[in-house]
Amino acid sequence: MPSFFPKDYHPAMDKKQTEKAIKYVKDTFERELSGELKLSRVTSPLFVPKGSGINDDLNGIERPVRFEIGNLGNKEMEIVQSLAKWKRMALADLDFQAGTGLYTDMNAIRPDDDIDAIHSLYVDQWDWELVMGENCRNLDFLKQTVMKIYSAIRRSEFLVGEMFASCTPTLPENITFIHAEDAQKRYPDLTPPQREKVLAKEYGAIFLIGIGSPLADGVSQGGRAPDYDDWSTATDKGHVGLNGDIIVWDTVREDSLELSSMGIRVDRETLLRQLDIRSCPERADLYWHKRLLNGELPQTIGGGIGQSRLCMFLLHKAHIGEVQASVWPEEVLLEAKKESIYLM
Repeated sequence: MPSFFPKDYHPAMDKKQTEKAIKYVKDTFERELSGELKLSRVTSPLFVPKGSGINDDLNGIERPVRFEIGNLGNKEMEIVQSLAKWKRMALADLDFQAGTGLYTDMNAIRPDDDIDAIHSLYVDQWDWELVMGENCRNLDFLKQTVMKIYSAIRRSEFLVGEMFASCTPTLPENITFIHAEDAQKRYPDLTPPQREKVLAKEYGAIFLIGIGSPLADGVSQGGRAPDYDDWSTATDKGHVGLNGDIIVWDTVREDSLELSSMGIRVDRETLLRQLDIRSCPERADLYWHKRLLNGELPQTIGGGIGQSRLCMFLLHKAHIGEVQASVWPEEVLLEAKKESIYLM
């Protein structure tokens, strides 16, 4: 039977200390992120109406959890999968100005997700969205925003290390920007996950640009829905895509770990183009999409940052179940018990 935990791994914190550390990580990073990007905290929904176009389709194949509200004539609702489109609508409705934005606690259930050391059916992340100024729809602005987020992560890592002696910082001073097209040319014989692992190990922290558009071999670096990130616009660098993922090297698991996916959001032209590319032009008739096409939503940049993933990384945990409550296969639970590893 394969091992689900690194060889000779032993948690440096007990259960109670871990709970305190999780609270400290979340409080610290929220403060650092909101200050760096000028974000205000807002309240967000757990579920949205089915068929409104507000929920996210992620890679286009995941099934949202659905239920009916008996007291509203059995109206069908969906548990959110992320809040990428809802946030942009909230920025418009709350009249946020350029250079400011919002963040919120997003809790979701994704029944089709993998269940392993870094994936769970329960998803918790900081969803954030920022109103862009004039002439910001470019790669340089994307990179500037990434560097601000990375600075917030590194400051949080330092403060966590000061508070908990076992949490020694591992991140490099700077994050390295690499386009998925260049990564594919550099490692043509590797799969996208393998490329991420090699590059994360080499640099310590990377931002992989251009997620969603097919590369030279016909395979995209990762999946993106057609109606939130812009993954089809050509840049002045000769590449395609104004989005990407923040990926770090996890020294505990000795593997890459994606902490965030983000990007400049679609404008009217990009939305129509990407709906056509994905053969779903009918989505243009949905409520949210009509608002965008009618010019009612601001141009934004945004993304999600995994709360449990960041806690796992900063607290040097080997399994996401050490920092979040979810369900795990029986064989994982048995090995964890045998190795005295507490899964919530």
